[in-house]
Amino acid sequence: MADAPIEKEKGLRHLLAAGRYSLQGFVRLLQEEAFRHELIGFVVGLLVFWFASATGVQFMIFVILMFALFAAESLNTAVEEIIDRVSPERSVEGKHAKDLGSFATFCLICCNVIYAVYVVFF
Repeated sequence: MADAPIEKEKGLRHLLAAGRYSLQGFVRLLQEEAFRHELIGFVVGLLVFWFASATGVQFMIFVILMFALFAAESLNTAVEEIIDRVSPERSVEGKHAKDLGSFATFCLICCNVIYAVYVVFF
């Protein structure tokens, strides 16, 4: 006998479930040291922008860039978890997948640093 198909939530229940899943993802990501460093960088960046008298638009751009970094870090962590689950042994392909995810987060860190330097010094 086959299991009954899983029914998807609809309407308000769907929104609440999606919010709960996102919160669980955030809590999981807090276990990653890199993400905790990025959160510290976010708070430090906000303070630097405040003391540099950044405009509202400059703050908004910084926040958007940081959220993009958080999204990339989330996807990088997801890739790492999948690789570790599917292929726990070491492989060149698994290493490449993890390295590519790491490079994506590095690129966004560079974007944030370049933007912060621009706002503060120019």
